[in-house]
Amino acid sequence: MISSDVVPPTRETLKEALGLAAEILRNIELSELSLTNIALKASRLARLLNEWDLQNIMAFEAGGYPTSSTGVPQDVWRLAVMAGRVYEIKDGKTGETQEFAYVQPIAEWEQIVATTEKAIEAAREPDVSITSANPYQSVYPPFGTGGERRTIRIDAITASTKIAARRSFIYGYALRKHYELKFSGIADDIFSRIRERVDSSIGKHIPEAVKKLSAIHDNLCSENAEDWSNAVHSCRRILQDLADVIFPPQGEDREKTEKGRTVTIKLGKENYINRLIAFIEDHSSSARFKHIVGSHLQFIGERLDSIFQAAQKGSHDVIVSQQEADRYVIYTYMVVGDILSLLENTPEESALQKGEETRE
Repeated sequence: MISSDVVPPTRETLKEALGLAAEILRNIELSELSLTNIALKASRLARLLNEWDLQNIMAFEAGGYPTSSTGVPQDVWRLAVMAGRVYEIKDGKTGETQEFAYVQPIAEWEQIVATTEKAIEAAREPDVSITSANPYQSVYPPFGTGGERRTIRIDAITASTKIAARRSFIYGYALRKHYELKFSGIADDIFSRIRERVDSSIGKHIPEAVKKLSAIHDNLCSENAEDWSNAVHSCRRILQDLADVIFPPQGEDREKTEKGRTVTIKLGKENYINRLIAFIEDHSSSARFKHIVGSHLQFIGERLDSIFQAAQKGSHDVIVSQQEADRYVIYTYMVVGDILSLLENTPEESALQKGEETRE
């Protein structure tokens, strides 16, 4: 079996897989191809998605499940169970139940169904008349072929039932992958729009940050855990650069009242999150906008700082996974986009403001 520890599919591969899943569904719904050929297509779909068990299953569906002199090998049996090809037979004498698996390829059952009419036609009763010139001789007609025709029909019904089960299995897989890929494509399109808008806007105000964004993308595509951490560090630097441009370090701290007490807000060089929040408070009239973006900033800032400080100390206690790095990059893009909307006069903040006015 092929190891599943592989590089995730690229965007182009996922797009191809989505098209192939839709094609398989159409082939089945409109009976455009034999189920054997459709199973081979489904095997390719599984290969594109690095789903090796399903790839082998679909290939076995088309060509048959391997057997040996001792029966079905254990690894093949596991796949047969996944494919729903295992059935039970109870011994009438002992009462014990044994499991068996259908190992025939779909093509064998399709051949039985395809030749049923010809086989029945060949097994029809011969149109003969038997007589004897001897009036004392008993004449008997030859044995009929009714039993043979019944056997042919039973075999055809059995084969059709098995084909229907295989068709349902393959269709279910293709349908599931179609919706999964379609949903992921929607999410990807949404993030792509956010990324394009942020990349364009941030290039006007912080040109150097564009290089960091490019480095972030390269680091996320890496299989090296250190590169994932570097992507997170780059997010921190982008937020620092943004704060330096839109709200430079202040010589004086700011005081504000929170829950009935006075709180001092530091606005120095290292307090970049405080400065970004101060910028939002100074430029947005929407309390909701301030709360949402401010809380996101506070959360991501604390996490980025903790990862950075751990790296500075050489600590291995804070490990950044690729999934976590992806999440922080998305958070950074969204927060930066929200902040830049206050500079670019885009509708995000004004929409929130309008919503608040409507509720009032």
